[in-house]
Amino acid sequence: MNKVRHVISRIIEDSIAEELGMEPGDELLKINGQEIKDIFDYQYLVQDEYIEVLIRRGDGEEWLLEIDKEYDEDLGIEFENGLMDDYRSCHNKCIFCFIDQMPQGMRETLYFKDDDARLSFLQGNYVTLTNMSDEDVERIIRYHLSPINISFQTTNPELRCMMLHNRFAGQALMQVRKLYEAGITMNGQIVLCKGVNDGAELEMSIADLTAYLPHLESVSVVPVGLSKYREGLYPLEPFTREDAREVLQCIHKWQEELYPQYGLHFVHASDEWYVLAGEPLPEEERYDGYLQLENGVGMLRLLLTEFAEAMEALDEQDQTRYVGCAGELSVVTGKLAYPFLRDMVRQLCERFPALRIHVYSIANEFFGEQITVSGLLTGQDIISQLQGRELGERILLPQNVLRSGEDYFLDDVTVGDMEKALQVKVDIVKSSGHDFVHAVLGR
Repeated sequence: MNKVRHVISRIIEDSIAEELGMEPGDELLKINGQEIKDIFDYQYLVQDEYIEVLIRRGDGEEWLLEIDKEYDEDLGIEFENGLMDDYRSCHNKCIFCFIDQMPQGMRETLYFKDDDARLSFLQGNYVTLTNMSDEDVERIIRYHLSPINISFQTTNPELRCMMLHNRFAGQALMQVRKLYEAGITMNGQIVLCKGVNDGAELEMSIADLTAYLPHLESVSVVPVGLSKYREGLYPLEPFTREDAREVLQCIHKWQEELYPQYGLHFVHASDEWYVLAGEPLPEEERYDGYLQLENGVGMLRLLLTEFAEAMEALDEQDQTRYVGCAGELSVVTGKLAYPFLRDMVRQLCERFPALRIHVYSIANEFFGEQITVSGLLTGQDIISQLQGRELGERILLPQNVLRSGEDYFLDDVTVGDMEKALQVKVDIVKSSGHDFVHAVLGR
């Protein structure tokens, strides 16, 4: 019996599994005589043109199915546990960990610290490598799983041990060499903490990481997020405008040095640095194809680019569809994106004078005003700061304020709760400039 039972939750219509009579509730036991540890074993073993699949039916009967199929053709089954294994939690005590800075009383799942390399491939999560065995690394290499996203923080072994509060954290960096030599694509992250891994330490880390080019495609530098719940934690200070300018100067210097040789800018600053420094965002070409969007690197530039494309496309379309566009609505965001959305709204109102659009910046009172990204806004902050304001017929909120696939905020306030409290319709908009234009115009 496997540690985690691989119970089928769904059979895809017109699939091999449906043709063979598999049903939800059946349990996958083996493929080609090999027990399945997780989703990567399954995906690797199921690729062949001929496979033998052992399943246990709901009544306990076991079937051995001999299957001839196209190479890489899927069986058409989904499992109750998408990873097909237990999730691995993080045992580090990082000085910058945001989960340690959350108040008590939130839903239990928000306190789970993952450090599972498999989620790096499935969801883009960043891992410290401290939770990976030699066998895990060998499986990544054998299956050639990539890219893997790595939280470096620093290449100074002693400093990394201190920052992660793990005496093996420096030694774990040796795994990067194995991945590099095997040609595994990687992306890196440095969470910058003032007075800890910035300055000369940042310079050294970037210099060390260039040794892994081109397989290490990018390294993002993001400022540590500091909530107001830091009592008893390592004393960290927020970065100033001058600090941000020094960080950008360091990053831009390395970009100019590396691009001619590798065709990659390699090291990138997250959007917060440019806003804090009061400097313009880089042009789109500097982001190397937006390798680290989910890490906040280039999200604002992409938003502006897509918005400009959508506005240009309106010129080419039948203007009669939009000439009468009118109405009153509100656009709501965090402090970071506010000035950019305000300018986008200005352009829309110039194009469509009958539109009346309010743009509201929500201060993060729940976590503290040092947190400026929209993805960490709570329903209660939005409600309290919008009550009594002019809202119009509807509110537009970015999709990242909600839990993926759900309709509730970090504090469990639902979209329905917000509509009831504010007495106005709430529209959730994808984080795209195109979708923003279409949402404003009511498409």
